[in-house]
Amino acid sequence: MTSTVLPAYTPSDAVTRRTGAAAIAAAMAAAAPAWLDRVTFRPGSRWTALLPSADAAAALDPALHDELAGAQVWLLSWLPDQGTPLHDHGTSAGAFAVVLGALTERVVAAGRTGVTESQLELSAGRIRHFGPHYVHQVTNLHTEPAVSVHVYTPGLAWMNSYRVDGANLVRTGTERAGVDW
Repeated sequence: MTSTVLPAYTPSDAVTRRTGAAAIAAAMAAAAPAWLDRVTFRPGSRWTALLPSADAAAALDPALHDELAGAQVWLLSWLPDQGTPLHDHGTSAGAFAVVLGALTERVVAAGRTGVTESQLELSAGRIRHFGPHYVHQVTNLHTEPAVSVHVYTPGLAWMNSYRVDGANLVRTGTERAGVDW
């Protein structure tokens, strides 16, 4: 019988391995005291702010600094009944973490047999990660305000909006970074 010798695991392996948007979202949520004072609430519409990379890096463990290359970190606030339209993030993958309150995520996917939908309740501490062209809608259906942190990699270049029309998912528009927001 032969045995296989595996290379020894060292802590530096964990530090240098790419962890992605979900790790940054989780770490930013854990570091909320470093940035939560920047968040404001707007009665007319959701508040969003792109966090400068240097500010995000200051809130993160240095082991995650390489993960920020090419990524964007957005802070969002949600008053009751505020939400997004049904949308994707173009070719960007990403993750978001609920920091305060709770949010409801509606996920829509079009397949050979039509459109499938699911809905998730996300309380503080929950993290959702997704790939490019993931279609969802996020809303605060609760009575308390909510705050979330979103990470996109690569940074957002455009977002498409959608509507469900029977068994079809129909794109209704495209917003471009630097032009529409």
